[in-house]
Amino acid sequence: MNLSESFLTALDSLLANKLRSVLTMLGVIIGVAAVIALMSIGNGVNASITGEIQSIGTNLISISTDFDNSGGYPALSLSDVAALSDPFNAPAVSAVSAVVQGSQEVVYGGNTSRVSVSGVTPNYFTVNNVDKLMGGDVFTQQDYDTQGRVVVLGYTVAEDLFEEEYAVGNSVRIGGVSYEVIGVMEKSGSNFSQTDTAVFLPLTTAQSRLFTERTRTGEKAVSGIIAQAASEDQTDAAIDQITETLRDQHGITYANEDDFSIFSQSDLLDTFDVITGTLTAFLGAIAGISLVVGGIGIMNIMLVSVTERTREIGIRKAVGALKRDILVQFLMESILLSLVGGLLGVTLGWLMATVAGQLIDLETVVDGGTVLLATGFAASVGLVFGIYPAWRAASLRPIEALRYE
Repeated sequence: MNLSESFLTALDSLLANKLRSVLTMLGVIIGVAAVIALMSIGNGVNASITGEIQSIGTNLISISTDFDNSGGYPALSLSDVAALSDPFNAPAVSAVSAVVQGSQEVVYGGNTSRVSVSGVTPNYFTVNNVDKLMGGDVFTQQDYDTQGRVVVLGYTVAEDLFEEEYAVGNSVRIGGVSYEVIGVMEKSGSNFSQTDTAVFLPLTTAQSRLFTERTRTGEKAVSGIIAQAASEDQTDAAIDQITETLRDQHGITYANEDDFSIFSQSDLLDTFDVITGTLTAFLGAIAGISLVVGGIGIMNIMLVSVTERTREIGIRKAVGALKRDILVQFLMESILLSLVGGLLGVTLGWLMATVAGQLIDLETVVDGGTVLLATGFAASVGLVFGIYPAWRAASLRPIEALRYE
């Protein structure tokens, strides 16, 4: 008996007991569907996070104070910004911006909102790729040099304070001082930029009126420095140059004495890739357990089938069927059960992933690798759990099988 004949015989046997075949496949269908759905959601989360980080820029480098080594004092200042902006010190760095920030109450009329208020350099918006405005404009170098009392509001802040009123041209109060609203940022919707709930003003204004912390040497401190590498490929070189420049600025000799810490967006991207990849694999493995349970169900039904068809096996052997013919036939039945169940599971899993994506507003990603993995594993389950029943059927002695009642 060749493979095509074995396939047709197996198909006839399964169609003869349609309900039992469907119920047997149910475990595989649910297992494959769970694997497809969970891994698709995991891939969608990974793609969403990666897209948000890349939209900010993977060549950005954040520098902050390491308070463990700074004696509790802020360690960064505008002199560090100037040193890093010098192409002789850091040729791989294309732009440098700074920020000083804290929580403040912003008041307009009877509305009050406590938000993050950030004093930034004029190039902060372009360096961080957050320069899209729905109205007005960002502040200028002149506003920075003259400590202008002007602010740019995040979308949510403007909506909360002004409601239906147009914000640009009006004034808000921060710390009892009036500031003119010169711009309102577009809604970002990003979990990483957080510009929607922020207020921006010139860094010089913030240092003189709101945030007066100083470094150990008495310079006006900044909360952080954001550097932009010339390209993503030069990020590592830029980090090395920044490290050497800041050590020279702060008189540091050894790495364990660094009073600053450096973190790049590419590091953040790598970290999230590892986390989401591990989570997706874990979810897939949990869902894969149900496939094993489905395989046990197939094995159970195939053993029942062998018992029910003992006389049939005896007759086949009596008329010349070889041991391998019986073995292949029953293996073909178990593989067919798991493979058809796997294909139905892929369809169900795709539907589940699509519906789940719409419910949680996430674009799920059903990739070919996941589909092949799930269907291949399903077929393997059918093969592995079908071996013993097939071997048992093939090992029956013809005379004993014919005498079986």
